[in-house]
Amino acid sequence: MATKRLLPVGIQDFPKIRERGFVYVDKTARAYELLTGSGEAFFLSRPRRFGKSLLCSILGALFEGRRELFGELAGRPALALDSLDWEWKAHPVIRIDLNAGDYSKGTAVLDDVLQNELENTARNYGVTLRGQTLPTRFGNLIADLHGRESEKTVVIIDEYDKPLTGTLDEREIHIQMRSLLKAFYGTLKSCDAHLRFIFITGVSKFSQVSVFSDLNQLSDLTFNPRYADICGLTQEELEANFEPEIEGVLKSTGRDRGEYMDKLRRFYNGYRFSEAPLTVYNPFGMLNHFYEGGRFSDYWYGSATPTFLVELLNKHKINIHNLGKMYAAPWDFGKFDIDDYRSRAVALPNRLPHDNRLR
Repeated sequence: MATKRLLPVGIQDFPKIRERGFVYVDKTARAYELLTGSGEAFFLSRPRRFGKSLLCSILGALFEGRRELFGELAGRPALALDSLDWEWKAHPVIRIDLNAGDYSKGTAVLDDVLQNELENTARNYGVTLRGQTLPTRFGNLIADLHGRESEKTVVIIDEYDKPLTGTLDEREIHIQMRSLLKAFYGTLKSCDAHLRFIFITGVSKFSQVSVFSDLNQLSDLTFNPRYADICGLTQEELEANFEPEIEGVLKSTGRDRGEYMDKLRRFYNGYRFSEAPLTVYNPFGMLNHFYEGGRFSDYWYGSATPTFLVELLNKHKINIHNLGKMYAAPWDFGKFDIDDYRSRAVALPNRLPHDNRLR
């Protein structure tokens, strides 16, 4: 009897996935392509539960020089990047995750979260935070880590917009959050000489005028066709990496393979992140589907639907059946802001129609 493989349901920590032998769909060649290109500062927007945090963890491990995680490990084969010409230098890495925190309570919560993230990084590298304000402390930490560790600093910010999406219905608090984040992120511009790489993720793209006006070196990957599959699973990746699970479902249910694969595509595929025809599967939905023995259910919708989006739809009485008739131009995704969202069509992730399209 074959041993059941470990599926990383809800696990976003790359070292844990590799060290414990969880199934991992190798995206390291795509990460290598990103890191060795001409850009050094990037922004990526994707829905929740789409692998953004795992990608951040992979990038962190790469810049920390943890080559052991990319070779043969825990009975799993070496990853693609292990054979590529990567420098494997240990850079100091500042990881900031804004997913936690009830930001509706005000900027004190955001201030506390950011202070803790900076303090934890400083403690890990044995440096002392200097300065009175958050932007000053952030900038000093970037420069001090570069000076102490010799190599330039890497900054990875996950869920940058959680304080903003969590306060859309509280205008005064939202504007205060926006002002705090603008000053904090603006620090990165003045620290350019000390920075090797910047990577920022979120579920939305707030107007660059309001949040990233000082950080104008960011390259937006959100609708870049070269990276449309950097998160999510292509049809080829699904079949190449989950054949044991597919065979297990077919054996236990007696389903016809062609019929089953067609239902998988209709139920879980259809997410598209560029004008190119490439579509991907949501990884969270697929992992849960296999973990539960092939049961078809709305796994992503049940745990990853953006609450702020549903609340906006309800508050402004937008009929979701009409959304299929609306068109959002590419530039509309860069103009979203609390000051004008009421007058714009709500922009949902671009999905192709299937039997699980909208609720």
